[in-house]
Order: sequence, then C-alpha cells, then structure tokens
Amino acid sequence: MRLIFHLDLDTFFISVERVMDTSLNGKPVIVGGDPKVGRGVVAACSYEARKFGLHSAMPIRLAYRLCPEGIYLHGNFSEYERYSNMVKKFLTGLAPTIEQASIDEFYMDFTGTQKIYGSPLMLGNYILKEIKNKFGLPCSIGIAGNKSTAKIACDVSKPEGLIYLSQSTAKDFLGHLPVERIPGVGKKTLAKLHSFAIYKIKDITSIPLDFFTAAFGKFGVDIWHKANAEGTEYLTSEREQKGMSKEVTFGKDVLSNRKIEEMIFHQVCKLCHKLREGNLTASTISLKLRYTDFKTLTRSITLSEPTNQDHKAYKEAVTLFRKAHTRRIGVRLIGVRFSNFKVSFDQTAMFDNRGESMKRMYAAMDRIRSKYYYEVITLGEID
Repeated sequence: MRLIFHLDLDTFFISVERVMDTSLNGKPVIVGGDPKVGRGVVAACSYEARKFGLHSAMPIRLAYRLCPEGIYLHGNFSEYERYSNMVKKFLTGLAPTIEQASIDEFYMDFTGTQKIYGSPLMLGNYILKEIKNKFGLPCSIGIAGNKSTAKIACDVSKPEGLIYLSQSTAKDFLGHLPVERIPGVGKKTLAKLHSFAIYKIKDITSIPLDFFTAAFGKFGVDIWHKANAEGTEYLTSEREQKGMSKEVTFGKDVLSNRKIEEMIFHQVCKLCHKLREGNLTASTISLKLRYTDFKTLTRSITLSEPTNQDHKAYKEAVTLFRKAHTRRIGVRLIGVRFSNFKVSFDQTAMFDNRGESMKRMYAAMDRIRSKYYYEVITLGEID
C-alpha cells in the first residue's frame, strides 16, 4: 500500500487574516466582496460565521443579511499566495513527492519513509504541529493508499484533525459516510443517486460497476471506484510536465483564414480542458505555423495572469496567428502549445460574480464533455 497524505489548510484565507490581525480570532469573519456594494460572493468564512448559515460561493449580499455583525474583508490574495508558498516549501523539504492541488491543499507521497519518520500517525501529527507553530495556520490531514480516499479522510477530520485509513479499514470507514462526501458529487448527481435509493457510500459498493457505467457514464465509473476506496496512487508535480500541445497537418493546404482559426479554436479548447483536469493554468501560449513551402514560424506570448479558460487563451492564440500570417499562400500545419504551468488557484474567481459564473460554466462544460465526448458542447463567442 502506498502512503498518500492529503493536507488541507483549514479556512485558509481566514487563518491568514487572523495571523496578520489577531483581533479577528473568535469572531465571524468573511472574505469576499463588499456587502455595501452588494457585488461578489463569499470566498471564505470562519466557523463562527458558518453558524449563521454562511458558506463559500454565497452571494455577499445574502451573507450580510444572515450575518450583519460579521467582519467583512476584501482579502489580500498576495498574502495568501505567500503563506501557501511557505507551507509548500516546508512540505517539499519533508516529502519525496508533493502535488499542490490548490492554494490550500497538498498531496504528499511518503511511501517507504516509515524508517525515517516513524508511523503515519506520528508523521501526520508532526506536520500538523509544525505548520501551526511555524506559520500559525491550522490544518487537517487524511492518510490513505490513494488520493481520493485520503481527501475524503481529510474532509471528515476537519477542523484540525488527522485520520489514517489502512488498506483493511478504508472501505468500511467510507461505507458509513453519505454519498456527498465523494469528491465531485454535486447537487444534481446527489439527487440522481437518491432517486436510486443510494444514500450511503456502502450503497454504491453493493451495486455492480455496470450499473453506474450505464446510469452515469464515465463519471459513474469514477464514483464507483472512489466508493470502493480505489483511486490514483501516484502524484504528479507541476514541474513534471513542461508543456502540452495540439497540432494538425492538413490533408490539403488551407487558404481560408476562417478555417484555420476554427482549428486553432478547437485546439485551444481541448488544451484548456486538459489544463482544468490537471488543476493547472498556463502562462505562455505559443503558435506554430507552417506554409506550403515548409517555411515554419513560431510565435509566443507570456501572459501577466495565467489562464485555463478557453475564451482568454483563444483570444491570445488567434492574435498570434493574425500577426504571424502575412503570406498569401496555403497553410500546411497549425499548432498551439501551452507551457509555463502554475497550479490553478480557483478561489480568485470568487471575488466577483463574473469570475464565479465563468468558473461554474467551464466546470459544467467539462462534466458534459467527460461524460459524453468533447464535441458535444463547444464555446461560442464571449464579449
């Protein structure tokens, strides 16, 4: 069995704000939009604020109605990144392999390190205490043989908890939990599961895999495996992949710019989908253009803000093409490449309504594409 740790920094934005201002301790604190303006959503809220019914992604105006005495902060994302990087540096010094899942979540593979660190529980407790002592940040840890089971264990252990699931105990532990504990099970999937009288994770494990494949498609297979305490056992660090690309050599040289730009659009969308699956963003977008006479051009741009959104990346890629394509001869090959990756910090989208709406739209598109096939849904023009 592999030894995968999932570490989550509890109420991370709030915790950082409290490190910077200890007067916030014990008070209902909300990070997000300005309730007086009424724009934006809740990016994070303290456990004291949650007692009033607040939660992440709630419209800030509604949050203020529920908790008018709360302390509303716009947030300081540069400080959140700085603390996240400090924690990552500390964890990198301990773990042979580390994968950052978001600004406040980390996976670590400690397989084969028991002679160095002792038992998994000893190591987990040491990490919890060190992060609290060094950075003032509370966190929780789940330990299991794969990523999804470790994440569920971590979620259950919150706040400031630690759960270790051995190979013999993992499936039984998961079985007693509600199905919504499985990562990726949202409201619509939950309603469909309930329609089949599936309420506990053990209800899933008692049903054949073929049923979930027929009822839910590819996502159903994923749910079934997670319910059975199965999942990805190996981590992928962002530095292991230097770039990803899509290119096509046309069967017949193309003179139509519109046709070429349509191909660029599809290449960008597929690459962005792959980025989101890996929880990554790209800072550098490159275009490769080869003419009929085999003359080849490459052009690149490095963005001030990395992205994994189709419409933003396409705008940059098609601009590169229009500037580079100056000859009136056929195009033989067109390609797009993304590089200079960073972990996607989705929380940034929560500070405004449009950002959160775009995030939800792309998440919905990705779910549909994963369940059926890519071309079933494409993106239209966005102003």
